[in-house]
Amino acid sequence: MSILTKSCALALAGSLLAATAAAGQLSVEANKTVPVRIKGAAASIVLGNKNVADVAVHSENLIFITGKSFGTTNLMVFNKAGDQIYSTDVVVTLNSANLVTVNRSGQNYTYDCAPECRPVISIGDQAEYFGALSEQHQNVQEMNSGN
Repeated sequence: MSILTKSCALALAGSLLAATAAAGQLSVEANKTVPVRIKGAAASIVLGNKNVADVAVHSENLIFITGKSFGTTNLMVFNKAGDQIYSTDVVVTLNSANLVTVNRSGQNYTYDCAPECRPVISIGDQAEYFGALSEQHQNVQEMNSGN
């Protein structure tokens, strides 16, 4: 085997070992959490849109993804050397089995009815209703964080 052939074979093997572990699409429901096991030791994690999902690190091999709002974002995990060891699209869906949308004079109002009906924030709802619920939600988050 010539030196050129050996060099090409070595470069190909190295690129295969350093290839990103691209996972299939990760689907999670809004307000639910799913565990993700990482092959290799994660040193840093990048999440594209923190309004869509959130990530919590349990260990260098286990993270948790929580759906926040329906939509799609991406997740990338890197090792200490800066190599990407995991990559996936995160798709956050809504569990609409318990959702009820009331339409009054062309305006939508959405409720989660499990077991009792409570108003929920849903894109497309009447603007004042949506704004009031968003403000309440933000106030609760601030109270829970101690701000």
